[in-house]
Amino acid sequence: MTVKQYWKEINDKSERVSSLMHSFWHEHSDWGNWQFWVILLFLLVPLIILLVKLNRNRSLEILFFGYTVHMLWTYTDLILIRQGYVDHRYFLTPFLPQALGITASLIPVSFMLVYQYCLNQDKPFIIWTTGLSAILAFVFAPIEKWMGLVSIYKGFTIVHLFFIDIVITMIAYGLTKFFVRFYAARQSTI
Repeated sequence: MTVKQYWKEINDKSERVSSLMHSFWHEHSDWGNWQFWVILLFLLVPLIILLVKLNRNRSLEILFFGYTVHMLWTYTDLILIRQGYVDHRYFLTPFLPQALGITASLIPVSFMLVYQYCLNQDKPFIIWTTGLSAILAFVFAPIEKWMGLVSIYKGFTIVHLFFIDIVITMIAYGLTKFFVRFYAARQSTI
């Protein structure tokens, strides 16, 4: 096949998948279904808690950390979906990433609150992150599976989710600390 033929077929299949996602959403995942409301709660409740609990003095640092967790988890989730390891059966809208409530709110906000707690109380971040990762992977993910909100395939397990959580939060932690130091060094030279 030529490059044009490949892209024509890719675009044709993408349009078909998009149409199927739209149809599925209207029949099984829109606001008339309980799953929609559960996923909406996954999105809104953590954000409301964050608004109440966020340390305003270090908000930029904490929000940068959470944004980094969100972006890394969203891209990781898209890879897992595209490779056929994970399916999120229900979603808020067919236009946005399927696990939006989880990757944009529940996971990042949970880790942001742990990050903030560790900053305020001078606690070891890696230990608290490991604990939260265990709760998300070994408690929350099985509940999601039981509710039929997510399916896992091809030998992918919740143990993988546990390690992905740790890796993503440690990368976000490292990047946040780098930029905090970079900003502090820049401020001291001005």
